[in-house]
Amino acid sequence: MAIYVDFVCIEFRGHKWCHMLADTLQELHEFAALIDVDKRLFHRNASYPHYDVTVQMRETAIEYGALPADRRKIIECAKKLKIELNSNVT
Repeated sequence: MAIYVDFVCIEFRGHKWCHMLADTLQELHEFAALIDVDKRLFHRNASYPHYDVTVQMRETAIEYGALPADRRKIIECAKKLKIELNSNVT
């Protein structure tokens, strides 16, 4: 399982937020559940499917094995996840 977190820190509502992605949607959702990320933080209709996570959640994700990823890796994962999500639409 490969989970990735980016280095983006967007300030919103008093928190700094990053993005969490994975090689597959199943891995992404399972990992989010493992580290107790609220399902409402999943953005299926954004430019690409991902979870928004606070900087604190990012650190927890890394402690559980997520990999800090550069922009290139994030874009690579984002494209795969978007294709997977669109292929699962009925």
